[in-house]
Amino acid sequence: MIERRPFAELPSEDLGWLKARRHLSCVGLDDPARRGCGALRVWNDHEIAPNAGFALHTHANIEIITYVRDGTLTHRDSLGNEGRIEAGSVQVVSAGTGIRHAEYNLEQEPARIFQIWVAPTSPGGSPAWGAQQCPKAERSGCFMALASGLDRDPDALPIRACARVLNAKLMVGESIEYVLGELRLAYLVPSSGIVDVNGVRIHARDGAAIKDVGIVTITAIEDADVVMVDVL
Repeated sequence: MIERRPFAELPSEDLGWLKARRHLSCVGLDDPARRGCGALRVWNDHEIAPNAGFALHTHANIEIITYVRDGTLTHRDSLGNEGRIEAGSVQVVSAGTGIRHAEYNLEQEPARIFQIWVAPTSPGGSPAWGAQQCPKAERSGCFMALASGLDRDPDALPIRACARVLNAKLMVGESIEYVLGELRLAYLVPSSGIVDVNGVRIHARDGAAIKDVGIVTITAIEDADVVMVDVL
């Protein structure tokens, strides 16, 4: 089953400095039908205004993956880490027993990101942070693992979950297939462009909740950048 979740119909919030749409959200927010997809707990589409951002705050027992679509994000945390993450890059905060972190857009243009939360396989562990640029060539015409808890993805940023965060860049007319394991779920969002997912048309920033599908076939109707999470 492929359930399309149109961007325009997603729960939204406008705080001035932050414009947000929520594909999936934590318990207590929005429609119960949007409360997670297996271990995938949150998928937020954020636009952060220039010289604004999230002040220092605490998380524990969650894997937070941030994909920067446009602009730049600056990270600081209680471990002493600091990083400037540019468009096309991915960041992972493994909160573990607890980490305080801040995420700011210190540039003069808006920053647009996907922020994805995945529940860890088990709680605890030392908190950690990592970030890396994702080479465009490696994402052309195939999925590349940006963050993963599986041994098959040694070059991806590690997360403490049985999950993969994947990215592909597709040219118009190009198709790729992804074998989704038995009992696994997926959630897919094109950050740009239009794609066909097993016959369902998914526009830029729409969501596609995928379950009970053995093979996911994605065809680009326009040049597209696609992010997908594969989880239990």
